[in-house]
Amino acid sequence: MTRYLSFAGIKFRSKMAYRFDYVLGILNTLLSFVVYWSIYKALYNGASEVDGVTFSMVTTSFLISLGLSAAFHKNEMFLQDKIKQGTIANELLKPVNFKLRMLFEDMGEGAFHVVFNFLPTVIIACFFAPIQAPSGARDVLLCLVSVILGYVVLWEISFIVQSWSFTLFSVWGLITIKNVMVNILAGAYIPMWFMPDWLRSAIRFTPFDSIYFTPVQLYLGELGGKEIVFHFARQLFWITALWAVGEYFWRSGIKKLVIQGG
Repeated sequence: MTRYLSFAGIKFRSKMAYRFDYVLGILNTLLSFVVYWSIYKALYNGASEVDGVTFSMVTTSFLISLGLSAAFHKNEMFLQDKIKQGTIANELLKPVNFKLRMLFEDMGEGAFHVVFNFLPTVIIACFFAPIQAPSGARDVLLCLVSVILGYVVLWEISFIVQSWSFTLFSVWGLITIKNVMVNILAGAYIPMWFMPDWLRSAIRFTPFDSIYFTPVQLYLGELGGKEIVFHFARQLFWITALWAVGEYFWRSGIKKLVIQGG
């Protein structure tokens, strides 16, 4: 495990080499929050709540979503680049698990974006936006556990898409479609409170709400005992199912992998 943590540490430190980039990252994250906050402030038009959803719940939801987006930041072209360059053969010969190496490098990159992009935005946002505090330490702990599980769910989805690099010349289009679907259907852009009932019901048959909306609900204390167990069970189910699918695509791709050159 130590060697994989070192991959995360190396990735974290490598991102620190480009200081101007993380200054721009702070500005980008803060601007995203300000734009979203301004839009919903205009929509609420001074009202304290709409359909039982307060303005502070909405702003808190989006702030958490920004944090999760920062934590979930990853290099989604990693596998395709390795295959195109032919270096995938050397990577597979190394005494490390390639998938775990990808996972921990992505975790290192995500940690960088949380520390240097998201946390400064939180500090600034607290001065002008109504951020709702958690109802208790238990909710924060449950939220963090859910964030970890949600991270794995999203990473597995990303890995499945990347695995198509063995078959397709470029997976950039698939990654773009995947990102749009996740951000919309997971509630990152539009809180699921405002979605039609039929759409919310349909989304519950997908892994998307496990990524963003479940951690938000736990932070806000919206879930009770049985509901908490149910949502954690759903996240674990999707982790298992997506891992099986990803493993199938990975093994199938490795079998037909051909490297030319020398």
